[in-house]
Amino acid sequence: MKIAVLDGAVLNPGDVDWAPLKALGALTVYDETSGEELAERARGVDVLLVNKTALRRQDLDKLDGVRLVGVLATGYNTVDIEGLAERKIPVCNVVAYGVDDVAQHALALLLELCRHTSLHTRSVKNGDWEKSGQWCYWKRTPLCLRGLTMGVIGFGSIGRRVGELAHAFGMSVLAQCRVPKNPPTYTPFAFAGLEQVLACSDVISLHCPLTPETRGLINAQTLAKMRHGAILLNTARGPLVDEAAAAEALKSGRLRGLGTDVLSREPPAPGNPLLSAPNTLITPHMAWATAKARQNIIDLMAENIRRWQQGAPINVVNGVCKA
Repeated sequence: MKIAVLDGAVLNPGDVDWAPLKALGALTVYDETSGEELAERARGVDVLLVNKTALRRQDLDKLDGVRLVGVLATGYNTVDIEGLAERKIPVCNVVAYGVDDVAQHALALLLELCRHTSLHTRSVKNGDWEKSGQWCYWKRTPLCLRGLTMGVIGFGSIGRRVGELAHAFGMSVLAQCRVPKNPPTYTPFAFAGLEQVLACSDVISLHCPLTPETRGLINAQTLAKMRHGAILLNTARGPLVDEAAAAEALKSGRLRGLGTDVLSREPPAPGNPLLSAPNTLITPHMAWATAKARQNIIDLMAENIRRWQQGAPINVVNGVCKA
């Protein structure tokens, strides 16, 4: 069996192990693949693995002979799963590979927005403490999380872990999801509709998938329904947020702060309004990037391929059960 990874550079810059995939067949790893290179690199390949390389409908004729497509991520919006289904090619992804990693990143953004540790570290290193003549000072008043309400939009494995971490900091938790079930045992907790989460939360953390229904979920109208001075976190998908509307809310003070690991376009265009918005933290889509999580992706994809070989595929996202 021949396996090709079309864009392995970001997933594995050399600190994790391809061995689980190598054990299944002849593995070829490309750092990146352009549209012009796709046909040649897919030729004769049985299993084609991608992370963010797009496989659009117009690309599918180039996949002659491919029997399985694997997405080395949870999100698969860059792959035309319907078009591949029409060709009877299953598409599988990996899930729950970095639950703690992404949840911790969301809380890291929140803590920085509340405690301003980087701001004050820079201030001290610039000599402000020496000049102050005081035993302490602060440039922005810190905010304590205990007693505040965390609103979690999307209550899958990552959203649930964010709720647990928020609870550990003494926050109440409200969760909005499509099908409320299996409420956690900690209190105070409640499932709620979107309107209630927006109106009653001091912090809102996004953990829902990007779908036509959730695109632009946070916009001028929904921002207006949020508590004045709320904090918004996004470690899910950039297009969930109308960035121009969020930037205006930050400038007006309606949003106290924004912490995001994702943008609508990655890397961002120079004119992205969040790049100049106040009280904004932006990290480069790295919440998932611990070595442990990236090794999990490889291990889980290897298991996907093994199960597909055995005729019992798992994590199939386009309904095709056989190659």
